Amino acid sequence: MHCLRLINAFDKKAPAMLKEDGENGKGSMEGTVILKNTKKSLTDRIFRRKIYVQLVSAVHSDPAANDLKGKLGKRAYLKEKIKKPSGLAADESAFRVKFDLDDEVAVPGALIVRNEHHSEFYLRTITLEGAPGHGKIHFLCNSWVYPTHRYQKDRIFFSNKTYLPHQTPEPLRKYREEELQILRGEGKENDMLHEWDRVYDYAYYNDLGEPDKGKEYARPIYGGSAEYPYPRRGRTSRPPTKTDPNIESRLPLIRGKDVYIPRDEKFGHIKLSDFLADTVKSITHGVVGLVDAVLDKTPKEFDTFQDVLDMYEGGIKLPDSPFVEKIRENLPSEFLKTLVRNDGAHFLKYPMPDIIKEDKTAWRTDEEFVREMLAGINPVVIRRLEEFPPVSKLDAKRYGNQNSSITKESIEENLDGLTVEEAIQSNRLYILDHHDTVMPFLMKINTETPSKVYATRTLLFLKDDGTLKPLVIELSQPQSKGDQIIGAVSELYKPSEDEIEANLWLLAKTYVAVTDSAYHQLISHWLNTHAVIEPFIIATNRQLSMLHPVNKLLHPHFRDTMPVNTIARQIALNADGLFEAAVFPRKYVVQWTSALYKDWVFTEQALPKDLIKRGMAVKDPESSHGYRLFIEDYPYAVDGLEIWSAIEHWVKEYCSFYYKSDDMIANDPELQDWWKEIREKGHGDKKDEEWWPEMKTLDVLIETCTTIIWVASALHAVVNFGQYPYGGYMPNRPTISRKFMPQPNTPEFEELKTNPDGVFFKTVLSQVRTLAAISVIELISGHSADEVYLGQREPGWTSDSQPLEALERFSKTLVEIENRILERNNDRKLKNRVGPAKLPFTLLCPSSGVGITGRGIPNSVSI
Repeated sequence: MHCLRLINAFDKKAPAMLKEDGENGKGSMEGTVILKNTKKSLTDRIFRRKIYVQLVSAVHSDPAANDLKGKLGKRAYLKEKIKKPSGLAADESAFRVKFDLDDEVAVPGALIVRNEHHSEFYLRTITLEGAPGHGKIHFLCNSWVYPTHRYQKDRIFFSNKTYLPHQTPEPLRKYREEELQILRGEGKENDMLHEWDRVYDYAYYNDLGEPDKGKEYARPIYGGSAEYPYPRRGRTSRPPTKTDPNIESRLPLIRGKDVYIPRDEKFGHIKLSDFLADTVKSITHGVVGLVDAVLDKTPKEFDTFQDVLDMYEGGIKLPDSPFVEKIRENLPSEFLKTLVRNDGAHFLKYPMPDIIKEDKTAWRTDEEFVREMLAGINPVVIRRLEEFPPVSKLDAKRYGNQNSSITKESIEENLDGLTVEEAIQSNRLYILDHHDTVMPFLMKINTETPSKVYATRTLLFLKDDGTLKPLVIELSQPQSKGDQIIGAVSELYKPSEDEIEANLWLLAKTYVAVTDSAYHQLISHWLNTHAVIEPFIIATNRQLSMLHPVNKLLHPHFRDTMPVNTIARQIALNADGLFEAAVFPRKYVVQWTSALYKDWVFTEQALPKDLIKRGMAVKDPESSHGYRLFIEDYPYAVDGLEIWSAIEHWVKEYCSFYYKSDDMIANDPELQDWWKEIREKGHGDKKDEEWWPEMKTLDVLIETCTTIIWVASALHAVVNFGQYPYGGYMPNRPTISRKFMPQPNTPEFEELKTNPDGVFFKTVLSQVRTLAAISVIELISGHSADEVYLGQREPGWTSDSQPLEALERFSKTLVEIENRILERNNDRKLKNRVGPAKLPFTLLCPSSGVGITGRGIPNSVSI
């Protein structure tokens, strides 16, 4: 992580003394500028003569200025390049700069940077040495600076000091206000935005369809209506389509740089190169798989489980054929280079997913099936059953009776001698419930798309050893009268030793996995982390100055999220995109997420409140972190409560340093505008919900910031970075089912007796769609080389010692938590932590290496 090393490196090299003889006969002050010159054709001498910096006083206002802005120092152009610097990225350079001391400037609180080149450069940091009475002053810039003529006002960068609005030095107050006006795009509300604009604004999801290509490519506008509510995205200001003026036109992915997002939000160079390389590899995997399928005896289908294993054990060879040569010719050169970037071999081999590394068949066991509900990639759905039979919350007038058909008689024989009532009272019955979320869409999905799916309920019993066992699976389809759903038609399946019944039970678990996998990808992952966080990013940049403590606290947790979401709209959420191709709702994928966004409650995203809502925990001051779990060995909750508590403690220490009373929060205009805008604009379709707390107390601020950080870091880490370890082996986490359960006296049922593998693969994903799905999750499950993890910050982010000390304590706490997680994984009494697949739960281990590791908590929602 170059950016984390460079400042300390230059602290040692830069001159730490005040120069007595300046160019004006007075004293001078030296500094170091670290930047990236994107135009290598420019010599350093020409380059540095076109960039200058001016100090802005934090103590003296310019008497000639009506707005009382800080006094400006003289222009200081970049001087010699520092030779052989250490701690820089390969494309970065460091330059000296010398400022004449000016008594009227005295202490600089900001810098103006002007770029007189014709091209932009990336400004990392500026560090001043020997400021009178202050020593070193650091400016953490991390911004692209475009030619001066692109801006209406000069680019200003504040020092790393932190001020609440009323504490801002008077000479800097107007600069602070103007900077926020620029970021809000005031005066540019209707303008086309360009790459040099720094505007953060809101838009609906009106860019997923392409009606100009035909009606089948039209999609609704999500956001701004009661029918299709949605979080807001960043405004990109593309022109409307010809067919529908309310739909924003799309751009080909190859021209993705033309899709506007603020330039400073775009990927850093290391992450971008990793992302592009992995994208290419994933695409080529799919292409090769398609070619190979053509040569197989059953085109586009797997025939056996060994066919699936072959993707990992032997790889897929590029066959020699004119078709393959045509593919080669049509791929851009950089794509071809990436094909052999690992070892130059002719084989494209998927890495072995962790779920089958130690045992190729453990995923099929009931023990692993239920363990992943507590320690898999979607451990956020299971809940304690508090009434029997399970009751639907769907409107009976609209959907008829949707209550469960499961009877006491069907499960009591497996309750270890307990009655259903006793099992409920002793907190031993649990449910994975994907009935109400799926049922309203089943008629559309099963009749208008190739998918054939069920609404599912899976009942579970907590055994004496702390593990769960499945009791029964209920598969339901809508009972209809014309277009009206009037009830449910349900089938029950139970574990069995009988061969046919066991094959049916495996298929029943597969239908459950299909609904759970889709819910995981579209709701737990996309909606509840990526989509809901973007409005917070926009509001923070629009309403909280970089000088504001809450901006400084949250800023690292927003890194790379906007470009990732932009790519998702380009290739995954769009009409005929990856999600529509590989996840069972097909063309209704976003409509499904919109329907479930209606139930989204910000305050319930806090882990403790989520656990209490699902009946998995209760408040208990005697228990660790203040909550008692009903399933003591619930790895996600056990590890998660430790991480949550650490984040909460860090946020409390940080916020308490700046806010000494509740009145300071209530009277902070930037903070109040921020919270108001999140409610009324960013999540505008939820603005009238009563659950929004008033931002009037320190406790509310701490809870709010802790929740934002939890969602952006730890929650996203759980639902994202385990996708390939658990789901890279498609039979374990399929996302589409193409046929209904075989019924007695049908050819499919007879085939189940002689060829159960064939029936399985005819039911779930085809080979082509499997390769597409696996390629995508391989892409998004890995960590980049410049990832920044929870507890890490770029040096120099603040000048305040107490927050720095609090961050150091937070980082040490995370190391201790990680050690305890690893210790628990080695405790054989905790059977849910590893399971029959011998896959330990490490998704909440804070640290990680590069690539697919199944661990690591990055600061932000990124890939």
